Amino acid sequence: MSLLLAMGGFAAAMSASPGPVNIITLTSGVTNGVRRTLPFVTGATIGFTCLLAAIGLGLSGLIDAYPAALQVLKYAGTLFILFMAWQLFRAGGALELGRRACPRFLEGFALQWLNPKAWLACVSGVSAFTTAGDYAALAVFCALYFVICFLGIGGWAVLGNAAVGLVRSERRMRWFNAAMGTLLVGVAAYLLLSEVPPPSATAL
Repeated sequence: MSLLLAMGGFAAAMSASPGPVNIITLTSGVTNGVRRTLPFVTGATIGFTCLLAAIGLGLSGLIDAYPAALQVLKYAGTLFILFMAWQLFRAGGALELGRRACPRFLEGFALQWLNPKAWLACVSGVSAFTTAGDYAALAVFCALYFVICFLGIGGWAVLGNAAVGLVRSERRMRWFNAAMGTLLVGVAAYLLLSEVPPPSATAL
């Protein structure tokens, strides 16, 4: 039971903390509502869970063998986050314009795989809560993470939908989209400038 609680706490902290996926989810919750944001939330949840399973099945060894792959991921992830920020800036202040930029399932899925920080979170979790060849523990961790990740990311969509009344005017919506786009640019800059250690450096 204590192991499950530790797994759940780790998953909750990683899933609910601010990041590019949650910033985009929050913005879409405001402009598109919870229902229209669910495909992105589902894609991000499945994307992360698939990455977690792949790391647990040995994908981190491939990254250790080819460390340049992490650099490729870092640059690709930075470009993708900047693209999402550009969509927010382009949306302006009209809700109708925001609806055209509704994030999709594949964008949520891809964003997790293009984010080196998500890779490191997966490696840290696998190292902390599973052992090599213990596929039962990995399956439990992935299943638990799937549920908590969906709720954690989805909570940002609910929060955004609840905040619609605060940004009803076109001017406020313009400022909100600009603020969220700026946050994404900041995340992209941090990702670009930070040094990402290889997966082996996070192993316990």
